[in-house]
Amino acid sequence: MSGLPSLPPITGSSRVGLHDLQSRPHGDAVIVGRLATGEVVELPPVGAHIIGHLRQHLTVAETARRVAHETGEEVDTDDVADFVTDLTNLGFVASVDDVDVPGPAPRRPAFAWITPRRAAWSLSPLLPWAVGILAITTVVAVAHDPSLMPGYHSLLWSPHGSLVLLVGFGVGWPLVFLHELAHLVTARASGVPARVELGTRLQFLVAQTDMSGIELAPRRHRLTAYLSGMAVNLAVACLCLLAAAGPWSSLRPALQLLALLSLLPLAWQFLIFMRTDVYFVLQDLTETADLYGDGLAYARYLAHRVIPLHRSAPPDRTSDLPAAQRRVVQLYAAVLVAGTVLCLAALASVTAPADLALLVRAAHRVGPDHSLVERLDAATVLIILGGSQALWARTKWQYVRHRRRIRRGD
Repeated sequence: MSGLPSLPPITGSSRVGLHDLQSRPHGDAVIVGRLATGEVVELPPVGAHIIGHLRQHLTVAETARRVAHETGEEVDTDDVADFVTDLTNLGFVASVDDVDVPGPAPRRPAFAWITPRRAAWSLSPLLPWAVGILAITTVVAVAHDPSLMPGYHSLLWSPHGSLVLLVGFGVGWPLVFLHELAHLVTARASGVPARVELGTRLQFLVAQTDMSGIELAPRRHRLTAYLSGMAVNLAVACLCLLAAAGPWSSLRPALQLLALLSLLPLAWQFLIFMRTDVYFVLQDLTETADLYGDGLAYARYLAHRVIPLHRSAPPDRTSDLPAAQRRVVQLYAAVLVAGTVLCLAALASVTAPADLALLVRAAHRVGPDHSLVERLDAATVLIILGGSQALWARTKWQYVRHRRRIRRGD
C-alpha cells in the first residue's frame, strides 16, 4: 500500500526504537496507543510483552526468545518481525537500527494554550458533586414554582419565524461550542490533543470533539471526558432557571429560552445508534472495543443470512467475543438498525419535505412583490436553513473523500 512508511529490513539482530506509547489492561487484552497521533489498538497480552522487551532495546531475536519463555507461546523471530511491521503501519515505530522510520506527524491540538496542567481542574472529583447539587436545587425550585419550567412556548417567543430561527441559531451554536469545549478541556487534562470539528450523523450536521487516545486514560477520566459536555448543558440550564426564579426574574422568558436550548441537546445524546456521548459511556462500561463497528458488522451478517447475496458472506465478528460482550453487541445491532431506519424514515416523510417547503416558500417571498419585512424574513430562512444543508453536504462529501483516500492508501 503506497501510504505505508518505508521500513528498513528487519532481521534477528535488529533493534527497534518505539515512540512514547501508553497502555492499560482491557479485559484479557491490553490497549496500547500513541497519544501524539491518537492511534490506539487492542493487543493480546503477547503483543504487550513484545513491546515491553523492544523498549528494553533487545534485538528482535532476543525479544522472541524472552516472550516465548515468559508466555509459553510459540513466538519466533519472524513473528516479532511481522509484529514490528504492524506497529510501523500504526505509526508506533520511531527507528530500526538507529534509522528513522517516517510516520504520521503528531496532531496539532486545537486551543494549544489549554495545556494538561491548566485543564487539570476539570478532572476534580468535586465537580460532579457540584453539578448534582445544582441540579437538585433546581428541581426544588421548579417544584416550588412549576411555571419556572420552560415549555415549547419558550421557543416560539416571536410570531416571526425568522427571528425564532435566528435567535435559536445564534444561541444554540455557542451552546454547542461550549459543550464541545468541555469535552476538549477534560480530554486535554488527560494529555489528549483533542480537536473540535464538524461532522455528520445520518441527516444531522453536528459538532464533535476528536478525543482519540482518551481510551488510554483511567476510567474516571474517560467517563468524565464523555459526560462533561452533558454536565455543562445541565449546569447552564440550572443556572438560568435559578436566576429566573431569583434576582433576574424580570428576564424570565429569555432565561427560560436559554435553559430550554441547553436542555434539548441532552435528549439527542441518548440516541446511541449515532455514537453520541451516552454511546461512548455505554461502550466503556460494557468493555466493548468497538461497539458501533461490531454492531454494524453483525447487522450486515444477519442481513446476508436473510437475503443472501452473490458475494461471500461477511463473518460473524461476535463469535470471538466473550458471551457478555456478544449479547451487548447483538442487542446494540438491533438498536442501531431500528434507530437508523426510523431516522431515515423521518427524513423522507417529515424533515426533507418540511425543509423543502420552507425553502420554496422563502424563495418566493424574496421578490419585489413582498414587503421589506417579508423579504428579510425569507432571506433569513434561506441563509440559516439553506446554509445548514449546504454545510452538511460539504462536510459529508469531505468525509467520503477522506474514506476513499484511506482505502487507496494515499
